Formats: sequence, C-alpha cells, structure tokens
Amino acid sequence: MKILAVDDSSTIRDLVSQTLYSAGYNDFETAEDGIDALEKIEAAEEEFEFFIVDINMPRMDGFELIRRIRDKFDYMSTPIMVLTTERGNDMKQKGREAGATSWIVKPFDQEKFQKGIELTLQYTNRHETF
Repeated sequence: MKILAVDDSSTIRDLVSQTLYSAGYNDFETAEDGIDALEKIEAAEEEFEFFIVDINMPRMDGFELIRRIRDKFDYMSTPIMVLTTERGNDMKQKGREAGATSWIVKPFDQEKFQKGIELTLQYTNRHETF
C-alpha cells in the first residue's frame, strides 16, 4: 500500500515513518506541507492509497489539502487519516466536511496509530463509493 504522510514537523514525520515501517508498511513518502504533498501526488508514478495529514501547517493547511485531494477523481474515496494536536469537535466536523475519513490526536502511541490505520482501511473497504 502506497502511503503519503504530511506534517510540517520533521520529528513527527520521522516518528510516523518509523511507525509505518514497524507495522510493515514499506511503500510510503513524506511531505512537509500541503503544497509539497500536492507536488508529490502530481509527480507520483503510482497513485497513493492512503493519506495521513496534519492540520496546522504553513503554506497550505490540512483542511485545504484534504479538499484538493478529494477534488481529484482518482482520490475521491481514498482514505485520509488526520493526525493532529487539534481535539475540538468543531475541528473534527470541519475535517469531516473537507473529506477526512478518520482523526487521531497527537501525541500518539504506535499501537493506537497502527490500529487507527487498520480501522480506517476497514471502514473505507466497507463503504466503497464505486
């Protein structure tokens, strides 16, 4: 499964990368913000199958990135997990409206993060739009 993890913190990107690798996900890339992510999506030879997106980032925040991903036909139903420090229900609602599939609050432990990916994939597979 090809994954793109987007976060402006290099520490979080490293932690996410380590967690993905230890969970057996070897085909992943990271991006430092929404602009970087969109450039990597456009340049990818294969489509990404899962996105992990922070909300608070410079240049383009996570909400805008999620909307832009959802605007692309090939990514209309691709799972998008938000990984953020934001906890408020209003922010979660804004994420749902943008097109996020799931929401995990930082800091996270590796087991919870891995389970979040599994649950997001299970939910998405049961609710195919095509």
